Parts: sequence; structure tokens; C-alpha cells
Amino acid sequence: MTYRGNGGVPGEAGSGSGAPRPARTWNSGLSGGEFAAISGAGFEPVGQVLGTAVYNVGYTGVWGCPGNWSVTDDNKTVPSSRWTSSLSQLVRTMYAARRSALARAVAECGALGGDGIVGVELCVGEFPAGGVEFTVRGTAVRARSRIRPRAPFTSHLGGRDFAALIGSGWVPVGLAFGIAFAIRHDDWRTSLRIPSSARNQEVDGYTQLIGHVRREARRQLAVDTAQHGADGVVVDDVELRVGESECPSYGSTRDVTAEAVFVGTSIARFGRSGRPAGARPPLTIMRLERER
Repeated sequence: MTYRGNGGVPGEAGSGSGAPRPARTWNSGLSGGEFAAISGAGFEPVGQVLGTAVYNVGYTGVWGCPGNWSVTDDNKTVPSSRWTSSLSQLVRTMYAARRSALARAVAECGALGGDGIVGVELCVGEFPAGGVEFTVRGTAVRARSRIRPRAPFTSHLGGRDFAALIGSGWVPVGLAFGIAFAIRHDDWRTSLRIPSSARNQEVDGYTQLIGHVRREARRQLAVDTAQHGADGVVVDDVELRVGESECPSYGSTRDVTAEAVFVGTSIARFGRSGRPAGARPPLTIMRLERER
């Protein structure tokens, strides 16, 4: 997406004749207040959009016990721990599933003549026939302007937050993800330190496991944001799931798993020229070239 410093809505200048007009009737997932907010920011809803993808998620690339540590980062090492990259395949699948569902919602937005999607909700759940279903839904909106973005933006921000973002001189670029998995074999350094009679104390192995996946997920979120060409990211949701499974190599022991997922909206400035550093942009930054 291109952001111009001409005081207009982000996008490329054009005649507007090549973009389809929205239908006379539309539906949305916006409340009355959200609809009023986006309307005040120069946008109008063109319809609800949905994208879905069902994936078989199960293969992790781990054959046998992963040892003390198994992580998703090929290059990172932690002192006194043995790290591998055997979960890379699983991470790639989780990214691909989310991006496939998002791309299908964006395609629906484009077919409606929308410039972007607000209020994006990403849901992940079991599919009744097997596998995991990834669903993206939101409301496609269109700017009342002759300036069109190169590609529809996506944002988890609702109508009011979206309008506030635009009014402050920022624009959403796209939904950004940060995903990390890790497995730790529950060896004597953890299991023997937490007997029922143990005093209160930190379990270093579990602390390291959780700390690692959170740091790696944040790093991946920053990478995804940079790939969008954005200045930063507004985080929407942070999930941390911890579980355990029987060790495939040592049946009487277990492996502890951790998954961290960060979701947010990458954002970028527009209309930078002529403004002192740190100054709040005036409302005139939202001047729109109205279609007649």
C-alpha cells in the first residue's frame, strides 16, 4: 500500500473510474456508533466478508524425543540448553492457514469494491469432520474519495478505533502475526524440583520455556510488520497455551509444549509533509476528493 503526503487518504491517485461502485444496499457487522464513526472519517461499509480455511494440523517434524529443547528458531541459542528447529514445519502451517483465510476475505472485499476490512475477527477451532478451521470475518469499507489503495488493508480495529487512527494521521496496513512453538522434555531438572512436598520455588525449565516462546513470537510479529512496510503494530490479542504429551522415546515421562500467538494491525503514517515532528495532525488531513 502506498501512503502519500498530500493530505488525502492513503493510496494511489487515480480517476476512480476503474474501481467498482458499492451496491446500493449493504450489510455490516458494525454497531450504530461504529458506523457513524467510520462515516465521519470518510468511509462507508460495502458488506460483510468472510474467509475460511480448514487445515490438517498435526505434523510437527519431531520424530522421537526432542531432548531438552525443541524450538522454532533456526538461529537462536540459549546458554546451557540444547535447541533444534524441528517445529518449523508446524509453524509454517499455522502461518499458511491464517494467511489463506485472510486472503479469501480480502478477495471478497475487492469484489465488493472495498478499500479495506475493519473489525477483523480471527477464529480458530476444531472442524467437525476433522482438522482445524481458521475463519476471518469483518466489514469491508470504501473511502468516499478518488484516491484508492493498491490493495485492501486489513485491521482488527473496530469502527471507532479505526476512525480515531485515521484522524490522528495513521492508517492500517494489514493484519500481522507472530507465532512460536517450543517443546521441553520434562527431565530431572523440572520434575524432581516440584514434588508435592517441595517448598515454594521457581521451576527454571518452565520459566525458560515460556519466556522463549513469548520472545520469539514478538520477534516474528516485528518481522511480519516490517514486511508490510509499516512503522509499527497495534497488538490485538496475545495467546499462550501450555500442554503436555507422553514422550515418544521415554514412555513413562512427558514433554511439555508451549505455543504463543500474537495478532495485531500494522500501521503507517500518512500526510507527513509540513508537520513539525511530534505535532498532532490537524483534522484537515482527512480532506477527501469527493466523487460526483
